[in-house]
Order: sequence, then C-alpha cells, then structure tokens
Amino acid sequence: MRICFATNNEHKLTEVRALLPASIELVSLRAIGCHEELPETQDTLEGNALQKAEYVWQHYQTSCFADDTGLEVAALAGAPGVYSARYAGPQRSATDNVAKLLQELHGQADRRAQFRTVIALVLPNGTRHEFAGAVEGRITEAVRGADGFGYDPIFQPEDREVTFAEMLLAEKNTLSHRARAVEQLLVFLQANAGKK
Repeated sequence: MRICFATNNEHKLTEVRALLPASIELVSLRAIGCHEELPETQDTLEGNALQKAEYVWQHYQTSCFADDTGLEVAALAGAPGVYSARYAGPQRSATDNVAKLLQELHGQADRRAQFRTVIALVLPNGTRHEFAGAVEGRITEAVRGADGFGYDPIFQPEDREVTFAEMLLAEKNTLSHRARAVEQLLVFLQANAGKK
C-alpha cells in the first residue's frame, strides 16, 4: 500500500516511518510533486488536519493523511494548542516557540501539559477518517536534550524522568501522542487493505 503523509517535516516523516510495517510505503509531499505550503486556517487541530489532507487529495488525487499537533498547557488555558507551530510568530521557529513558552510559565508552579495529535485520512472512495492520540506530562524549567523537535526539549511525559528530546526515537515511539494516533491509523489501514 502506498500512501502520502501530507507534511514537509522530515522529523515527522522519520518518526512515522519507524512505526509502519514494510507493507506500507509512506511517501512525502515532495515525492508526489507537491511543493507548496498546505493551508492551515482552521481553529482546531481536527479542522487543520482535514484541511491539509483534503487539499492533497483534491490537487494530487493521492490517498493521504495529515496530522496536526498541539501542545496544550493547563496554566495557559490550553495554549498554545492549535497555534503551537507559530506560537512565537509566523516564521515557525521551534527555538523561539520554546523560549516564549518558558517565559510565559516563568515562576508558574502548575506546569501540567499534554501533547495531542489528530490525524485525518482521505481515501479514494471519498471517505474521511479521524484518529487521535494524546500524552500527559509537564513542561520542564529549562531545555533538556538534543534529539526530537519542536517542544520536545521541554516536555517531560508522565512517569518519565526525561524529556522527549532526551529519549531515543524508539522509546519516544512507545508513548508519544503521534505514535498513539498512528497506531489507530495503522489498525484501520490493515483492517481495510484491499477494500474499495
């Protein structure tokens, strides 16, 4: 089975490829000739994921799925949420986003947070499907770790002593929000392989 993951984020592609069996060929947007920036104008993770997946289907007629992920911080009433990638501005700088979030939480005792991922899948028969995953944790006081991407250096999952950025990819993929959503996607794809 060949399917496009509607993202230009190489970190996400690597993460998801590591979760899929050899029977599923995951291709990037570049591989299908899509070089433009996908629209993300909705105000929910669900809306953005579906908007991106439908754009790829409408313009490239390729089975695809897209994800949108948000970091939801309790002390900030769920922010940055759907605006996580551009929290510090439209340039989407992970370093700036992390710095802004740490500043917002300076002196804050309540550092509870969750990562949430929503995946939207669009198939050739016109059906749309949605899968979601979340992981609870806390925001650390400072950046820790050199691996991962985005907010990984300041997110410490529940019951772990390390941040996502201090974990090997294999360990992160056992508990991350994206891994949990991809697991549901995979179950669906395998159950529906060969169906029209």
